[in-house]
Amino acid sequence: MTGKSAPTACHTGPDHLCMPEDARKRAARRLNIARGHLDAIVRMLDNPDAYCVDVLRQIKAVQGALSGAGEVVLRGHLEAHVATASTRGDSVEIVEELMEALKYT
Repeated sequence: MTGKSAPTACHTGPDHLCMPEDARKRAARRLNIARGHLDAIVRMLDNPDAYCVDVLRQIKAVQGALSGAGEVVLRGHLEAHVATASTRGDSVEIVEELMEALKYT
């Protein structure tokens, strides 16, 4: 156990599951960080003296922030919805939905 409280599942109806509040807030924070890095990249590219490696570092920072946000959302989904799917009786649907969402193109 990491000391964090488990996210609470949100069920607003038989066919609707919502993202746990903690996951939403943490993902939003990471996405705001990504937005800041992305804005920095755009500003850098407006400068004719921008150095390629500096731009690449900022791009890598955006990718890291996006990846972190994805991990937060995935963990919230696994803990709040996948782990409780058998109780709700929708294990097959939940697994299929997640597999489709994570499909690489």
